[in-house]
Amino acid sequence: MTHVAAVVVTYNAQPWLERCLESVRGVETVVVDHGSTDGTLELVRSRFPEVAVLEEENRGLAYGWNSGVARTTGRYVLLLNSDAWLDDGALEALVAFADAHADAAVVGPRLRYPDGRLQRSVRGFPTLWRLATEFLFLRKLAPHSRALNAFYGGGFDHASVREAEVLMGAVWLVRRAAIEDVGPADDAFFLFSEETDWAYRFRRAGWNLYFVPDAGATHVYAASHKGRMFVENLRGQLRFLRKHRGEAYAERARRLLLVALRLRGAVFRDDRGGMYREGAAWLSSGRVPDLLK
Repeated sequence: MTHVAAVVVTYNAQPWLERCLESVRGVETVVVDHGSTDGTLELVRSRFPEVAVLEEENRGLAYGWNSGVARTTGRYVLLLNSDAWLDDGALEALVAFADAHADAAVVGPRLRYPDGRLQRSVRGFPTLWRLATEFLFLRKLAPHSRALNAFYGGGFDHASVREAEVLMGAVWLVRRAAIEDVGPADDAFFLFSEETDWAYRFRRAGWNLYFVPDAGATHVYAASHKGRMFVENLRGQLRFLRKHRGEAYAERARRLLLVALRLRGAVFRDDRGGMYREGAAWLSSGRVPDLLK
């Protein structure tokens, strides 16, 4: 498929990378490595000599995406997590859908965990209410309700084609014309919310994102950071809100998140609670401009 290229950003991805790259073998592929020390590069060079390798300083996922996209050609770019791999025929299905829908900036597949369980990948843009439903556990009251769970695509069965505000960035087929229209990913986001920001910009410019269940992929989920970057997740939320809704709105979000995490930290006394208390300590250490320096 000469009109598609794949970009895989890696950081100590050796356990999953072979399956990842095998799933796009025969497609122009660029691996952008951010300082792996686990044999990732040796694996790529020995097993996939046809893959272009770009080594660079780790300045975040969006930065790596942009570096890879700039090295590729073709109408579409497949942004593929190093801990994800496509089903047979999935790429062809994604491309066919994009070819038939000229308004599609991004097309994403149905994701599953390695054990076969559905991985819910439809998301909503963050707002104060949606952050409250997530961080105050309100979505647990009605997980299938859009009113209480729009943040995680409540009410969507992941079984039919759907326009989405945001799709999890593990597997994105992106139209190059859309990138040229809105610009590259914002590399001020280090990890988390970079795809949310890009999706917002695509939709604001008149493009759409589509979930296509006929294409499937496996995604390990959080394999590279193993959930250890909770503060970075919070930073991404605040950065998105300040950029698109203003500093005052982001500051209200910081206060909301601080209250929610203090409550969570008091309820959970295990390692999970420690993560929440660490997040609350970070949120209380300054106002939004200071936290986003």
